[in-house]
Amino acid sequence: MVVDTGCRPLMIRSPGAGRRRLFSVGSPEPHDMPLPVEPEIGDIVFIRVTVRPFLEVASATRSWTNHVGIVVGERGGEVLVAESTFPLSRVTTMSRFLARSDRGACVIARLKQPLDAAQRSRLVDAAMRRVGVVYDTGFNLASRRQFCSRFVREVVRDATRIALGDVETFDMLLHRNPDHPLGFWKVWYFGRIPWQRRTVTPASLMGSRELRVVADTRDCACDVFEDRE
Repeated sequence: MVVDTGCRPLMIRSPGAGRRRLFSVGSPEPHDMPLPVEPEIGDIVFIRVTVRPFLEVASATRSWTNHVGIVVGERGGEVLVAESTFPLSRVTTMSRFLARSDRGACVIARLKQPLDAAQRSRLVDAAMRRVGVVYDTGFNLASRRQFCSRFVREVVRDATRIALGDVETFDMLLHRNPDHPLGFWKVWYFGRIPWQRRTVTPASLMGSRELRVVADTRDCACDVFEDRE
C-alpha cells in the first residue's frame, strides 16, 4: 500500500495476499464545480442523494445530507472516496461520488486534530478492510453489514480513536422530529419499526464537534444550476 507522508493524498493500492493492483475506476466527465480546497486523506465528504430512501433519512434527521464517504487517496489525478453503498462498500472517484448528489453539491469536513502519517496509514487500512461488505438497509449498528455513516465513523475511530457523531436509537431519532411521517419507515421495516435499534446518521457526523467544514458548495451548486437554465 502506498500512503502519503505529508498532506497531499497519493494513490492507494488494494490489499490482499498476492494482489497489488490499483483500484479500477472509470473516467467520468470531470465535475463542473472545482472544489475550493484540495481534499486530503481523512476528509469526510457529505452529499445529498435524491433517491427516496435517502431523502427520507434527510427528512427524518432534519438535515441536508443523507450520505457520506471518506477520502482515502488519489489515482490518476482524481481523488478517491471510500463509501458504504448498495450493494457493497467500495472505493470510487470523487467525480462519481459528487455526481450522485443533488446538483453536485457537497460539504467537506476535516478533523480539527490534524492526522499524522501513521494515522493516515491506519485510516486507509481501516477503509480497505471494509471494502466489499454488503450494505445494511436496516441501518443497524450491531449488524455484520455496513451503512455509510457507520462506515466512516468506524474508519475514523480505528485510525484516531475519535468517535464522530452520536449513537442513537430509532426512538430517540424519530421522536426528536415528531412531525415526521412514519408511513415510509413502517413500510421499510415491514410494519414494525425497531424503536430500540442503535444507529448513527450522516447528520450526526456532520454536526460533530470534532470536525470543521473546509468546503461547502451547496450555494455554488445552486448558482451553477440556475446559470444552465
